Amino acid sequence: MNARVKSFLIHGSLFIVTFITTTLAGAEWTNGKSIFYTPNFSWDDFAGGLPYSICFLTILSCHEFGHYFTAIYYRIKTTLPYYIPLIPLPGFGLTIGTFGALIRIKERILSNKQQFDVGIAGPLAGFVVALVFLIYGFLTLPPPEYVFQFHPEYQQYGLDYAAHVYNPATMPAGVVDVVIGKNLLFSILEKLFADPARMPNAHEIMHYPFLFAGFLSLVFTSLNLLPIGQLDGGHVLYGLAGYKKHNIIATVIYVPLLFYCGLGFIDIRWPLDNLIIISAAYLFALYRVMFNFFSKKRDRLMYALLIFAAQYMLSWLYPALQGYTTWLLFILLIGAMVGVKHPPSLIEEPLSRTRKTLGWLALLIFILCLTPNPIELVQSAATATP
Repeated sequence: MNARVKSFLIHGSLFIVTFITTTLAGAEWTNGKSIFYTPNFSWDDFAGGLPYSICFLTILSCHEFGHYFTAIYYRIKTTLPYYIPLIPLPGFGLTIGTFGALIRIKERILSNKQQFDVGIAGPLAGFVVALVFLIYGFLTLPPPEYVFQFHPEYQQYGLDYAAHVYNPATMPAGVVDVVIGKNLLFSILEKLFADPARMPNAHEIMHYPFLFAGFLSLVFTSLNLLPIGQLDGGHVLYGLAGYKKHNIIATVIYVPLLFYCGLGFIDIRWPLDNLIIISAAYLFALYRVMFNFFSKKRDRLMYALLIFAAQYMLSWLYPALQGYTTWLLFILLIGAMVGVKHPPSLIEEPLSRTRKTLGWLALLIFILCLTPNPIELVQSAATATP
């Protein structure tokens, strides 16, 4: 078996497995059909997840092939996209079916212009396709009664069900409510294209696969466009601002984001043993991230302790104050593995006016797609821990 055939088998197999896992995730999000908990899970149940998986993987593929074809244009050695499946496991809750996808650049990109073009091509390609799916989803919203097929118990309240079923104090015991957040762009598209009488409540958007997959794509677009390190947004900012300004701006963005995501991660109500172990692990992760900013061990430890102490104190004084801790692992991995600062290019070229315009457009897309709380789980008061 030659190397090319082996490569196609690897990439093709990963895509097939990811297609299956995202379809299973779509079946659970859209129709509440779980392969683990739905008796006699059928082909029809599986097929119910296809709109979500096809939409999500199409956007993801356009993003990655945007990078790929731009790299090929510059004759930069690269791989086809590696799709990363997120295999569902019983007892681990809902997943979106994938960790995403990536291509592997096999050689150093020499110029800032090439880095800019390869970096920006993916988010822009995926963003355009996400817009198409979202607009289609808003224009083809089903009647509001559509939600009753997933929640027949809502019918007793009629179309005014939201006032009765979304109150945490009155939800039945054991119920965890899933609330989908909105970003600026999602809200703008809703105002422009959706029939207000048919627009679903934020608690029910997961049952609308084009809206849900499109929304998730906007969230991941904003993460890719974070102007930090060698993320896509980092390449864009480097092209626009240069080495020194990029590193200043990236630091100013990263540190507050790290602080926000860590708020509420350490819960002072935990048992003492858990509190000590998790706090020590988190403090070590903060110390590791400080390698981006300080050369001396003393300085890294001091600032890691300052961040940890400030977050812990705020959690103690204001228990209700919470950041979005779901992003914390992602932000720590960026700091520890990808890095916050962008390495200098060997060849520095001024960007054309067109590239600068696209760069500022990409940063505007980042702001429009930024979602502080993409998915929030609200536990009923009846089951909340005192």
